[in-house]
Amino acid sequence: MSYVEQNEYLSIDELQRIALDASNHYSQTKNAQVKLLCQSENATFMVSTSQEKFALRIHRPHYHSKQDILSELHWLQALQEDGMSVPEAILSQNNEYVLTLPSSDRSVRYAVLFKWINGDMPTTEVNPIAFKQLGEITARLHKHSKKWQKPDHFQRIIWNHDTMVSANSHWGDWRNAPYLKTSDHQVIDEAIHQIDGSMQQLGQTTEYYGLIHADLRLTNLLLQQGKIGVIDFDDCGMGWFMHDLAAAISFNEHHQPAEQWVEQWVNGYEKNAHISNEEYARIPAFIMQRRIQMLAWIGSHATTDMAYSLGTDWAHHTIRLCKKYLNNQLPVGI
Repeated sequence: MSYVEQNEYLSIDELQRIALDASNHYSQTKNAQVKLLCQSENATFMVSTSQEKFALRIHRPHYHSKQDILSELHWLQALQEDGMSVPEAILSQNNEYVLTLPSSDRSVRYAVLFKWINGDMPTTEVNPIAFKQLGEITARLHKHSKKWQKPDHFQRIIWNHDTMVSANSHWGDWRNAPYLKTSDHQVIDEAIHQIDGSMQQLGQTTEYYGLIHADLRLTNLLLQQGKIGVIDFDDCGMGWFMHDLAAAISFNEHHQPAEQWVEQWVNGYEKNAHISNEEYARIPAFIMQRRIQMLAWIGSHATTDMAYSLGTDWAHHTIRLCKKYLNNQLPVGI
């Protein structure tokens, strides 16, 4: 399946209708106001009553099965029980956490209603110390992941070298990225080959590989009165733990402060957990692997606002970072 098929093709009006339909399946949100917050991967709505607010997520097609989504919710529940501030799913009147809703074209959409998490979202414009907080909370997630006993029938997406950067990766073929020259393919291929060898040497034992968030960027943190909330577990799955470091600077690896961001993230992580020497030595490989993975994402999402916002030079910067990586440098910064 190509990732292009996973893009939402329903109109905003149709998604709004589905969201209104979904809100009527919960006693707390009957006759609530429904407002679209964003449509990037999934469509997320704010559902408001006079008493409280909720977040409604309508899943894009062809990405996660119902069992995949239920498995995500199992992990979220376990994290809540461990004292972490993460989204809490709400049962419908029919005792379902995941609704299956019809659309006008006879397809279906899965939907989940979550309690609202208050807080402010940091950005890369803030002091690099924000990445220290990001590292701290990521370490807590990883410690939980390593000790948690997954329930029967637990299944989530698999993130490995092939599913991230091969021609048949979950997010498409990196060669389809806009503004990428054919003459630059060779340097990316060389980087991919070198990353592959590094990952094979590391392996996928439980010390290095397990259930991760997989998209834990500043935009998925909510800060309020010293408490950190983590949101958007839609991409969570089985992957290398240090992939979460690479994901933390997604899209922004080429910016001048990126090396500081990595340093702060590592410092924060080490407050709650330890990065082994084997993982630390491969941080450049993880960062480069993620950057190429996002090249594939942009190729399959070329018409999205996010892809447009990156401008015409993002692919060029990716080639520059590949060359730094191949020269045994950290592939970040100017």
